[in-house]
Amino acid sequence: MTPRYIAIDWGSTNLRAWLYQGDECLESRQSESGVTRLNGQSPEAVLAKVTSGWRDSATPVIMAGMVGSNVGWKAVPYLPVPTCFSAIGQQLTSVGDNVWIIPGLCVSRDDNHNVMRGEETQLLGARTLSPSSVYVMPGTHCKWVQADEKQIHDFRTVMTGELHHLLLTHSLVGAGLPEQDSSAQAFTAGLERGLASPAVLPHLFEVRASHVLGNLPREQVSEFLSGLLIGAEVASLSEQFAGQQAITLVAGSSLTSRYRQAFNAVGRDVSAVDGDTAFQAGIRSIAHAVAN
Repeated sequence: MTPRYIAIDWGSTNLRAWLYQGDECLESRQSESGVTRLNGQSPEAVLAKVTSGWRDSATPVIMAGMVGSNVGWKAVPYLPVPTCFSAIGQQLTSVGDNVWIIPGLCVSRDDNHNVMRGEETQLLGARTLSPSSVYVMPGTHCKWVQADEKQIHDFRTVMTGELHHLLLTHSLVGAGLPEQDSSAQAFTAGLERGLASPAVLPHLFEVRASHVLGNLPREQVSEFLSGLLIGAEVASLSEQFAGQQAITLVAGSSLTSRYRQAFNAVGRDVSAVDGDTAFQAGIRSIAHAVAN
């Protein structure tokens, strides 16, 4: 009989759950009860609510993300890299009756200290859907991962998304701005600036000065800043990963488009796989092994 199982992406602010029968998704649900928004509820109670009517004790639940952090259900150990892709699904932590959390990954060297949770599950799926030697995973904290077909060798994190949010909402760069508009032209202008001068710190206050002096439309600051930061990221990290030929972007359509433009501007072709699709493929591969 085809196994039934539940896959869960449980982050800081949201939870998404899928009920599967083999590779067929029977139903999906969402909740705003991320691990930092439990509002006095226990993780067990949240899980029972979001999976109500889905399971009995024989139905495995496989979870990934911040649920395994020190602010989540249980602090699940990180797997140090380099590590085999196969090790991720072999090092699950039990937190209940047939309820499992996938480990994160870490790097701890003098030249690199890094952690990830959730992206390792996307990596498992991306490796199957779009094999590569470099995976770039844009988001609040963008991950750049070096890998081959069997092992994850190293990764770096760039806080591009979070820095954009902080500068726009909590600094003088974005103070007093009106509602922001989409502008491909402003994004491209920022991108060109970031790619040309990736040491971006001296340019950040110039973003404010530009709109104060009327050189940058005030409604387009977000787009220019996005281009500037993504350009600086790609210019900086592409140099470090220059020897790697195959690059796969793992993200949603909007970020994929922006990063693809940046890579094309430095002469790098990239493949792409949707982040949700990669996550579900990755967690299904682990759930199949558990269910069988």
